[in-house]
Amino acid sequence: MDIEKKIEKISRPILDSLGVELVDIEFRREPNGWVLRLYIDKEGGVNLDDCSVVSGEVGMAMDVEELIDHPYNIEVSSPGLTRPLKKLKDFERFSGRKVKIKCFEALCGRKSFVCMLNGVDGENIIVTLDGDEMKIPFGNIAKANLEISWEE
Repeated sequence: MDIEKKIEKISRPILDSLGVELVDIEFRREPNGWVLRLYIDKEGGVNLDDCSVVSGEVGMAMDVEELIDHPYNIEVSSPGLTRPLKKLKDFERFSGRKVKIKCFEALCGRKSFVCMLNGVDGENIIVTLDGDEMKIPFGNIAKANLEISWEE
């Protein structure tokens, strides 16, 4: 099991108890040392207090578990306006929003496009692209993010 999966296993019960969703985890070496970055969200968005509480609680749990044997900094933040969509439930939740999707394999001659998210049907993401509805297999999605739309 990779380190990010282990961190998720430790942090998920804490986040659930605090009523926040784990959107993404990054653990990487940066110019100033190792950084553990947690992106969290909740209905209505997260605030500085949410980030501070999560940082303290997860930091204590990480210390107890002694999972990381070298110095690191922990950062907790909102995923931002262009939030990544990682799970099927993310695609359901943000139905009706504009998204940017990059696929592993080309669809309609393209691997990357901006489209309207219509929802989920089994393991397929339903979108409207250039006025036509289409299905994208969830397994073909390399990356997906909410797209900022100034019309909303």
